[in-house]
Amino acid sequence: MTQKIGLLGKKIGMTHVFAEDGEAVPVTVVQTGPNRVIGTRTMERDGYSALVLGFDEKPVRQANKAELGMLKASDSKPQRFVRELRLSAEEVAKYTVGQDLQAKDVFQVNAPLDVEGWSKGKGYQGVIKQHHMKGMTRAHGTHEYFRHGGSIGCRLTPQRVHKGKRMAGQMGNEKKTVQNLQLFRILDEEGCILIRGSIPGAANEYVVVTLAATRLKYKRKGEGKEEVRSKNPLKASKKAAAGR
Repeated sequence: MTQKIGLLGKKIGMTHVFAEDGEAVPVTVVQTGPNRVIGTRTMERDGYSALVLGFDEKPVRQANKAELGMLKASDSKPQRFVRELRLSAEEVAKYTVGQDLQAKDVFQVNAPLDVEGWSKGKGYQGVIKQHHMKGMTRAHGTHEYFRHGGSIGCRLTPQRVHKGKRMAGQMGNEKKTVQNLQLFRILDEEGCILIRGSIPGAANEYVVVTLAATRLKYKRKGEGKEEVRSKNPLKASKKAAAGR
């Protein structure tokens, strides 16, 4: 299991900001602060090492006895979103119970991130929306079969429906992880971070943001390369065709 530090957060929504070179960058705003360390897991006591984080305080009257008992050690208020992050024992020892974590304490700008969240639920959908099937032709003589799934097998062979057959069913509402996204900017005063691109989930949904599991440095395809100018006057201006 990959062990990377991260933070819990809430997806606020999407917008765009301008980079230093004038590029309009689409970003997702994620509120990540503050995160409260409400507990730890150790090899001697639990059989594994992890950091227990809580995010988004809630009133004490909404917490049950189990939640209140867990928060006694950290002396903090109940949290709406609690998750464990598997880390090495040396990494867990760097943090203390009751400590507040901000984005600037964990992340650096331009670091690659993995974002885990629950995708938007689409309800019960047919095969065309869910699996991008073609559907029937709208010709004369075709009635009520435009968006049907078609045959799902044969009664002679195989006498059953194969497992994994693409059919209509529940769409969305699944745990998804988008990897290797760029941490574009940290808004320390607002307690938010800006992540280039989109992340799973609807607005106001909780997400888990961790350092990328497969990369140490963010790199985008085509980044740092000058666009090749066309020499065809029909496809470019006369100035570009002249190489100026």
